[in-house]
Amino acid sequence: MRAESPIDWQIATVTSITSASPRVKLFQLEFETETKFRAGQYFDIRLTAPDGYQAQRSYSVSSSPSDSKKIELTIELIDDGEVSSYFHELVDIGDKIELRGPIGGHFTISPNFSKPTLLIAGGSGVAPIMSMLRQRHLSNNSAPIALLFSTRTELDVLFRDELESIAQENPNVHIIIALTRSGSTQSRPSIGAMHRDTKRIDRPMIDSAIAMLGETPARAYVCGGSSFVEAMGNYLLESGMAYDDVRTERFGP
Repeated sequence: MRAESPIDWQIATVTSITSASPRVKLFQLEFETETKFRAGQYFDIRLTAPDGYQAQRSYSVSSSPSDSKKIELTIELIDDGEVSSYFHELVDIGDKIELRGPIGGHFTISPNFSKPTLLIAGGSGVAPIMSMLRQRHLSNNSAPIALLFSTRTELDVLFRDELESIAQENPNVHIIIALTRSGSTQSRPSIGAMHRDTKRIDRPMIDSAIAMLGETPARAYVCGGSSFVEAMGNYLLESGMAYDDVRTERFGP
């Protein structure tokens, strides 16, 4: 869990629930009052049991900041995860959820940022990255941007159809899907407009993404598990990026 924040708690209502993959669901929550946020920020969720016991978890927003009355949270079911299990097994449309935010300022991007940008996501770490891509797409920003998205199989590619649509509509958006378990029998049709590679993200793959941008990115955003983020950060520094230009967000041990 992240550090405590002085931001007040508020109540939001669950208005839709969508299965995005075998272990990930998308929850749309509507605020009682307008709550503006920036692409890349997150909210704390707090559950309180009848006996007073509380469990808290932070989740990044995957929706675009264009709508300040609601947010979409991408929640992966974690084994023995109190909050994720509650959402996947018990939460229903109409339920009231206690949350606070938005929180975070370093891992954010302006819709008007006009320099080449590299995005790297591992699994559900694509959530804040998706907020950035959606914001960029809606603002018609033509600056080159590349996404490297590492996931297990094609069934686990979150936002698959939307990512393909964005890649088809904007030639300056380059998306590479890295499948780490390509031998799975649970596969979907080939990813058309997006590039696909059946291996883990490595330095050569990062170099290929940078080549698609046409120049060294002015900024990189990396989100995923701790070990994933550390490895990607090292690759980016080896590629010549400055430390201050690599922004990271991590979860898990």
